[in-house]
Amino acid sequence: MPIDFFSLLQQMPVIAILRGITPEEVIQVADVLYSNGIKIIEVPLNSPRPCESIKRLQDKFGDRCVCGAGTVINEAQVEQVFNTGAQLVVSPNTNRDVIRKAIDLGMMPVPGFSTPTEAFAAIEAGARVLKLFPAASIGPDFLKALSVVIPDGVHIIATGGTRADTMQQWLAAGAAGLGVGSDLYQPGVSDADLARRAAQFSKAFKG
Repeated sequence: MPIDFFSLLQQMPVIAILRGITPEEVIQVADVLYSNGIKIIEVPLNSPRPCESIKRLQDKFGDRCVCGAGTVINEAQVEQVFNTGAQLVVSPNTNRDVIRKAIDLGMMPVPGFSTPTEAFAAIEAGARVLKLFPAASIGPDFLKALSVVIPDGVHIIATGGTRADTMQQWLAAGAAGLGVGSDLYQPGVSDADLARRAAQFSKAFKG
């Protein structure tokens, strides 16, 4: 039975974006994140051998974490992610075909948007989780205004330049969570530094 994405997001509203990670290190990194409460993890498809990393993640953590791929931009890639057993399909853009393909396969699409038009196109295609990207360039005020018209049951993840010290601003503006990349993981980061960074987000969330 798939792990409930929304339950994990309520426990800790952070999606860890492991851009550039290799299959050889993904389990150790995920273990550090999990130990610090972060249980939603994506591996962007422009990382080295990404589907191998996602498969390893899913096999090891799939019973307690939501795992998946980022930078998914076409239907063929959705199928590749599906074959790993993962359920999360995160995109930088709004592509109706990608959204519908993911839904048809029983997966969760998280399309990217930066305008109201893109947001509502994604919702019309069936998406119920959207990625505001690049969030830091757009700002919490935009999200606060948009949240007034976004239908109930649609959740927005602010991604791109989001940090621990801005976390509460985004949550107050209506974000359901943050997608966090380089402020958590960068290739070569030590376990100790990764744990320290993850703890900062946990502390920021708990206030």
